[in-house]
Amino acid sequence: MGEPRGRSAVLAGCSALVTGATSGIGAACARLLASAGAEVFLVARRRDLLARIAGETGAHDLPADLADARQLEAMSAEVSARLGGSPDIFVHAAGVFSLAPLHQTGVADLDRSLSVNLRSAFLLARAFLPDMLRRNRGQIVLVGSVAGRTAFPDNSAYSASKFGLRGMHEVLREETRGTGVRTSLVEPGACDTPLWDAIDPERHPGLPPRDAMLEARQVAEAILFLATRPPTVQIPLLQIERA
Repeated sequence: MGEPRGRSAVLAGCSALVTGATSGIGAACARLLASAGAEVFLVARRRDLLARIAGETGAHDLPADLADARQLEAMSAEVSARLGGSPDIFVHAAGVFSLAPLHQTGVADLDRSLSVNLRSAFLLARAFLPDMLRRNRGQIVLVGSVAGRTAFPDNSAYSASKFGLRGMHEVLREETRGTGVRTSLVEPGACDTPLWDAIDPERHPGLPPRDAMLEARQVAEAILFLATRPPTVQIPLLQIERA
C-alpha cells in the first residue's frame, strides 16, 4: 500500500503537513515527502480525494476548509495532539485562482483569495510557530507565485494574496532569524494544475499554453530539495521558471 519509500528515506523520523493536498503542487508534494520517508498529514476540502491520496501514500487525511478559521484551528490542534507538538515541516500549497479585470472582480472572489492563499497560511504558521521556536527547529515553506512579485492584467485578487504572502514571509524570516526555524518562499511561474481548468484561454490570450507551463512535480521536487537541506542551510527564496 502506498508508494515505496525511496531516496534513502532522507526524511525518516520527520513529520510534515501539506495543505492543498488533493491536486496540483500540494498532491505532488505530499507524494514526494511521503516517498522520502516523512509522516505526512494531508489537508484539503475534498474528503474523497483526500482519502484516496492518503491511501496511496500512507499519509493521514485531515479534511478542512482553509477558508474557515474554526476548522483550521481544530485541524492544527489535532495535528499537534497527534504529534505532541508541531510538524517538522509545514508546506502551504493550497491556493485559489481567478482572472478578471479589477472592476469586474467580485468582493467574494477577493475574500476567497485572501482567505485561502494568505489568511490560512498566517493562521497555520501562527499555530505551529510557538512549538518550532521552543525546540529551535522546524521549516515553513510557503508556495507563492510569479504573480506575487510581477503585475499581470486581470490578477488583482490573486496578486493581492500572493504579494501579501511574500510580505508575510519576509517578516517571518526576520522574526525567526537565528532561531533554528527556517522559512522559505517558493515562487513558481505558471504551473499546469487544475486551477486552470475553469479558465477560458480565448478570453486571456496572453496566457501561456498549458503544455508550456511548469509541471506540478517539478515544483514539488524543489520543495523536497528545501526540506532535505542540512539544518544550517537556509534558502529564503526559490524562484522557478520553465526553461
